[in-house]
Amino acid sequence: MTQILTTLLVWPLPWVLLTLLFGRVFPRSGTLGYVGAMVGAVFLTTMTFGAPSPDGILSAILLWPALGALIALFLPRQWSDGVRRFASVWLWAGFALSLYLLGPVVREALAPNPEALASSGRLVQIAWEHFFAPFFGAFGSDASLTFATAGYRFTEDAAWIETFGIHYKLGVDGISLWLIILTTLLTPIALDVSWNSVSTKVKEFAFSFLLLQVGMIGAFVALDLFLFYVMWELMLVPMYLIIGIWGGKDRVYAAVKFFIYTMVGSLLMLVAILYVVMQLKAETGILTFDLTQILWLKLPRTEQLVLFSAFALAFAIKVPMFPFHTWLPDAHVQAPTGGSVILAAVLLKLGGYGFLRFAMPLFPWASRYIAPTLAVFAIIGIIYGAYCAWVQRDIKKLVAYSSVSHLGFVMLGLFSMTSGGISGGILQMVSHGISTGALFILVGVIYDRRHTRDLADFGGLAKVMPVYATIFVIVTMSSVGLPGTNGFVGEFMVLSGTFVSRTFNLYQKIFTLFAATGVILAAIYMLHAVLKTFWGPITRPENEKLQDLTSRERWILAPLVVLVFWIGVTPGFFLHPMEASVEDFMVTWTARSDQSYRSGEERGMYDGWQPPADPAEAAPAEEGAEETAANEAAAEGGAG
Repeated sequence: MTQILTTLLVWPLPWVLLTLLFGRVFPRSGTLGYVGAMVGAVFLTTMTFGAPSPDGILSAILLWPALGALIALFLPRQWSDGVRRFASVWLWAGFALSLYLLGPVVREALAPNPEALASSGRLVQIAWEHFFAPFFGAFGSDASLTFATAGYRFTEDAAWIETFGIHYKLGVDGISLWLIILTTLLTPIALDVSWNSVSTKVKEFAFSFLLLQVGMIGAFVALDLFLFYVMWELMLVPMYLIIGIWGGKDRVYAAVKFFIYTMVGSLLMLVAILYVVMQLKAETGILTFDLTQILWLKLPRTEQLVLFSAFALAFAIKVPMFPFHTWLPDAHVQAPTGGSVILAAVLLKLGGYGFLRFAMPLFPWASRYIAPTLAVFAIIGIIYGAYCAWVQRDIKKLVAYSSVSHLGFVMLGLFSMTSGGISGGILQMVSHGISTGALFILVGVIYDRRHTRDLADFGGLAKVMPVYATIFVIVTMSSVGLPGTNGFVGEFMVLSGTFVSRTFNLYQKIFTLFAATGVILAAIYMLHAVLKTFWGPITRPENEKLQDLTSRERWILAPLVVLVFWIGVTPGFFLHPMEASVEDFMVTWTARSDQSYRSGEERGMYDGWQPPADPAEAAPAEEGAEETAANEAAAEGGAG
C-alpha cells in the first residue's frame, strides 16, 4: 500500500497540480498550453524521481480515478469550468500513468537486447537512450517484465474477504494490455467532447466519468471472479446516470432499458460464478474465487453448457450480439456525445473480453460445441446491423447500428478458435473503439452546431468545414476497412481465421463468404452518409456559415487519427504483445476441451493441477531446500 501511495503522490498528482497551476497563471494558453504543461510536468517528475516502481502499478492506475471522483465530490458546484478542467487533467494524468505498462512493448520493439540496439539506426538509439529508457525505467529495463511470453504481468494479490476466499487479485497480459490503454485514452477524450454540450450538474457528470473508469479498468485487470463481478456491476451505475440525466428527450426509457438488459444477464452470471466456486470447493476443499485456480476445474458437459450459457448471455448483451442488441441504438441516440463515445469505444469491448477471459476458458468443451451457433448469430449481426445502418436518416443511429455490424466481426474471430482469428478479434476491438469513438465525436460536433442529425439537413459541408470533412472521411475509411487504416487489419485477420477454422468444420468457407458481405455493406452505408453530408450544393442557409473544427476539437481528434494510420501501417507493434498470450490460450483451451470430450460427464480437475502452496509452509520448505543444496555442493567440493 505504501508503494501505491508513493506512486500516486510522486507522479500523477504533481502532473495534475503543475498543469492546473500553468492554466491558472496563463488562462489564455488554450488546449495546446495544457498539453504542453502536462508533457512538461511528466518530463520534470521523470527527470527528478525517475520512473515509478512496477510494484503496485495496476492498483495505482485503478485507484487514481477513484481518488479523483472522491475529490470531485468536494469541489464547489458553481465552479463548473474548474470542475471540467480538474476532471480532464486528472484523467489525462491517468492515461500518462498507464503508458508505463507499455515499457516492455517499446523495449522489445526498439531495444530487445544490446546487440539489436547497437545494430539499429542512430535515431532509434538516441530515442531509446535519451527518452524511452529514462521514462520507462524498470518497465523498460527489467527483462522479466515482458509480453513476449505468456502469463500475467504486474500481478498483485491480497486477501480481501478471507472467509469466502475472495482476493484482491490483479494482473495484465497481452490480451488485456491494449484494452486498458484504450480505456485510459478514450475516457478523458469522451469527457472533453462534452465540454460545451453538458452545462448542468457538471460536478456529477465529471464524478460519473471518473467512477466509470474505475469499473472499466477494474474489469480488465481483475483475476478474481468476485472482484470482476463487482467491477462489472460498478460500470452499470455511472453509465445509467450519464444516459438518464444528460441524455436526450427519451433518456429515461433508454437508461432503464440499458439497466434491465445488463442486470438480467449479470445476475445469471453471478449464479454461475457461485456454482463453479462451490464445485471447486467440493472437488478440492479449497474455497476461492481465484480465476487461475478455477480454470483447472473440469465439469461435466451438461453443466458446462448451462453455465457457459449464463456467462454468454451476460457477455452477449454487453457486446451486444444479435438478437440482444436492441438496447444499443436507443442508448446511443439518447446518450450525450461523451456517453456514446465511451459506450461504443470501451464498454462494448467488455463483452468480447469476457468471452475470451472467462466464458471460453472456464467451459472449453461447451464453448467449442456452441461456437458454430454463436458464429451464425455473429454473422447475422454483421449483415443485419449493416442493413439497418444503411436505411437510417439519423447519422448517430447509423453509427450505432454500424457498431452491431463491426462487433459481429469481433465475435466471429473469437469463435473461430484460431490464433489469427482471436488476435484479429482483439485488434478489431481496439480499432473499433478508435474509429467509432471518433465518428461519435464528429457527429456530436455537427449536432452542437446544427442541433439536428438528419442526413437530409446537410449537404455541401465540405465547402464550409474542410478540416471537419477531411477527418470525417479518414475515419470513414478506417471504419470501412480501407487498407492502410486500422480497420483493415483486424477484419482481414478475422476473415482469414474463419476461413481456416476447424471449429466451423464444413461451414468455414460459407461463414467467411457471408461475413465478407459486411465489408461491402459497410462501404455502401458509410460512403452514402459521406455523400449526403459533404458533397453537392448547400441547400440549407443554416449550413452556409458553420464553424470548422476548433483548436480544442482538433486536439481531441488528433490522437485518434494518428492511431488510425499507426495501427494500419505497423500492426506488428500492436499484435506482437498479444501473440504469446493468445497462443497459450489456444494450447490450453484445445487440450482441456479435448479432455472434456473424452471424459464425458465426469467431473474433477484437469491434468496437471497442483494445490496452491500454503505461504506459511512455503518459506521453511524453501529454506530447507537451499540448505540441502548447499550441503550437497559442499560434499561434492570435498570429494573433489
